Amino acid sequence: MPARDMEGKAAVVCASSRGLGRASARAIALRGAKVAICARRGGDAAEAARAIAEEAGVETWPCAADVSTAEGVRAFIQGAGERFGGIDVLVCNAGGPPAGGFEQFSDADWERAVQLTLMSAVRQVREALPFMKGRGYGRIVFICSSSAREMLDSMVLSNVLRPAVVGLSKSLSRELASERILVNVAAPGTILTDRVMQTRRARAEREGVPVEKLLQEVAEGIPLNRIGDPAEFGALVAFLASPEASYITGTVLLADGGRVRGY
Repeated sequence: MPARDMEGKAAVVCASSRGLGRASARAIALRGAKVAICARRGGDAAEAARAIAEEAGVETWPCAADVSTAEGVRAFIQGAGERFGGIDVLVCNAGGPPAGGFEQFSDADWERAVQLTLMSAVRQVREALPFMKGRGYGRIVFICSSSAREMLDSMVLSNVLRPAVVGLSKSLSRELASERILVNVAAPGTILTDRVMQTRRARAEREGVPVEKLLQEVAEGIPLNRIGDPAEFGALVAFLASPEASYITGTVLLADGGRVRGY
């Protein structure tokens, strides 16, 4: 068990009923913080909040909200800020844009990707800052992708927009330093979430091969020779949210098993 060094802190984790968001919410809760959790479906948020509260012994607050929309972001973050009396940690998260090459996407596709990947992050920070300033402690962590550091084949939307989120993070890290709000990016490589399994199963069915074969091929391209576990990524986010990360801001930290070749 990690040290419970975040007791008394309030964390808001967007899109957190499953996958990397849920792993991050769980890891932060295990450090003792109260956690607000949202999902498009209220039942999913409630289930995740119940399970995390039971395991970590902390207060959780579920909310039905779609963080790809301005209304959803406002409802979730304002509700959490009012419920907890302030926000100490904001974990910005939303689903990733679809895979594909440049010629596959229309203007409407690009606009949807901008709203989901970039503008959702902008709105999450904008809504949270009034609840974060003046508390003497603040952490903003953007869940991004390794495509922020090294482009991925057939992921043009992600390759363009993830670096924009990194630019936002770097700018905020300087603007908010005087408020003692630290801002960083946690960038996962291939992590064995439900979404990853769904895409690999669909590909395995199309190609008529076992899904285990595809997963092994992915693992062989990673120096550690395995796919990451969501809990490993959650631990990185919780570290960046914790008092331990008191002199870290404006950075991108990868959890990718060494796959990215760049510095």
